This record gives sequence, C-alpha cells and structure tokens, in this order.
Amino acid sequence: MQQLNDLIQEARRTGMSDQEGEVDRIMTICNACRYCEGFCAVFPAMTRRLQFNKADINYLANLCHNCGACLHSCQYAPPNEFAVNVPQAMAAVRQETYVEYAWPKSFGRLYKNNGVIVALACSLALAFFLWLSTALRENSNVTLDGNFYAVFPHNVLVLIFGAVFSFSILALGIGFYNFWRNISKTGASIAAIGESAHDALIMKYLDGGHGEGCNNEDDGFTLWRKRYHHFTFYGFMLCFASTSVATLYHYVLKLDAPYAFNSLPVILGTVGGLGLLIGPIGLLFLNLRRNPLHGDARQKPMDRAFILLLFLISLSGLLLLVLRESALMSYLLIIHLGFVMGLFLTMPYGKFAHGIYRMAALLKNAVEKRQPSTLKLGSD
Repeated sequence: MQQLNDLIQEARRTGMSDQEGEVDRIMTICNACRYCEGFCAVFPAMTRRLQFNKADINYLANLCHNCGACLHSCQYAPPNEFAVNVPQAMAAVRQETYVEYAWPKSFGRLYKNNGVIVALACSLALAFFLWLSTALRENSNVTLDGNFYAVFPHNVLVLIFGAVFSFSILALGIGFYNFWRNISKTGASIAAIGESAHDALIMKYLDGGHGEGCNNEDDGFTLWRKRYHHFTFYGFMLCFASTSVATLYHYVLKLDAPYAFNSLPVILGTVGGLGLLIGPIGLLFLNLRRNPLHGDARQKPMDRAFILLLFLISLSGLLLLVLRESALMSYLLIIHLGFVMGLFLTMPYGKFAHGIYRMAALLKNAVEKRQPSTLKLGSD
C-alpha cells in the first residue's frame, strides 16, 4: 500500500489533482491485471499506454460510461486493500474536467453546487416570465384561443431564447475545443468521426462489460439504463426537431401557431415529450437505487436536478398542449418557458455538458484506434 501511496504523491508533483492521482494509481494496477480489457473502450485505451499523464486521465475519465461492470468483476475492488474503484474515481475526475475546461473559466465553479444553481435559475426564469407576461398584457380580457403568442409575442421569445441559447452553445463549443486540444494533438478522419458519432448515438458503452447492460444496485445486469438514456436523448432531439420545424413553418411557409394536433411540429413534440417523461422517470429510479460505489456522491444533486428539470419541461409542455384552449394556458406557458429557460441557462455548467465531453472522448478513441499500434508514454 505504501508504494501505491507513493504513486499518488508522485502524481501530485507532476501537476495532477488528488482525484487524477487516484485514477493514475488505479490505471497502473489495471494495466498490470487487464482482466477487464474487453469490457469497454476505457481498458483498450488504457493498454495503449505505459504511463498516464493529466491529459490521458482526463480523456479516460470522460470515456468511462460508469456502467459498473469493472467494479463488480474486480478482485481488487473494496474491501480489498488496493481499493480499486474505476467508476467512482473516473466520476470525480469528470467533474474536474467540466470545471477546468468551462468557458468563461470563472463559471466552472457552478458545477460544484449545480443542484442549487438549477433551482435558482428556474426560479428566476419563472419570476421573469411572470413579470414579462404582466408587462406585455395591456388587456387581461383578450381571448387567447390557444395562441401562445398572444401572451408573449413571437419576436420577443426569439430574441430572449435565441440570445441565451446562442451563449450556451458558444460556451459548450469552446469547452469542447479546449478539452479536445488538451487530449489530442491530431485531427480526425471522416471514418473516425463517423464511428464516434455511431457509438454516441447508440450509446454503445452502456451495454456493460458483457453486452448485457449496466450493473445497478447489485451484480445483476440491466439494459434499462441504456434504454432510459435512449428515451431521454431521442425525446430531447424530437422536441428540438419540433421547434425547428415550427420555425420553418413560421418563417418559410408563413404559417402561424397554434398548429393542429395532427401537424408535424405537434406530432414531433408529443412523441418527444413522452420520451422525456419516460426516460427521466426511469433514470431517476435507477439513480436512487444505484450502488453508492458506482459514482461520486457529491455529484448526485447535479445528476438529479438535471433529470428532474427535463421531466418538468416535458410534463409542463404536454399539459400546455392538452390545455392550450383552457383558461390555464397562460399560466402553463409561463411555467413551461421558465423551466426551458432554466435548462438553457445551466446547459454549459451542468449535467448536459457531460455528453459534449464524452463525444470528444469517443472521437479521441476512434482516432487513436486508427493510429499505429505502439505503446505510448502519455498522450499523443
């Protein structure tokens, strides 16, 4: 054990954090054992190295999908004195990368209290839209007839959400660039981009070590974590597609909302909304039951706040659709827009960002697999 502690001390001297030093220690042990070599992308990537520098550790941490298979298969896992816990160590480093590569840099600290930040952002957004609805409504007796733009003019919503969404995309893009520039010194071929996109879209590495799914509260395997991720991701994408199609309807086809229930924007939004109900409910259920050794307990508020926010966005959106002809429409619209704005405000500084960094890690993995098969002392 003293030799392992010496490894951590050496890592600290080379500019690594305590968490990065712990991953270095664990990967050194895993590289000698290699029992889990075929489990996921992390272990083949590990075997391409003899030593691990800071960039390698940041890369491997974001390549880890926290499926838990290696923990339950490891003979050196707690309570063994080596205390090898790959998922937990990787999770701690992942949050450090979010903080380190965030843009603007000072905003990275928002990750550390993200549950509170999400609640605060939603509260402020709800208050803002409540005030704005009052300021814009000159006559409270106007018949709304299901028209959202009678409450908030279309151009006002485009200006507000366009500005916040653009900033969030810019911040995420710069974070991705900073992270990629640190973990890779080479470009990416079309084949590598295609492979990484495929792996991300099918969530390949949520299949677990044996293709039977993730471990959750025990040694048993389940594919439900992967399925709930699919519901959530594709539900979100369908909702985004609904908004995009509605934008085309408005600006290109000159068709004004509200749209019929059998129109393409409404169909896409309804199916996506249902996915965003099922996925987050399932993920929250699994999160509450997961083995505490699988991740970093300090990040649970961030994880759960993001899951609940997606659920509330979907629930309020579907209620708004069903009750858009009722007297509750304006109130439901304010609530829905408040939750959506809360998501947009916190996107670059919360759980949403994990997908961006994981895509960069998957791309790095696809690039690295195509390079000459030589062991490296650190990252390329």
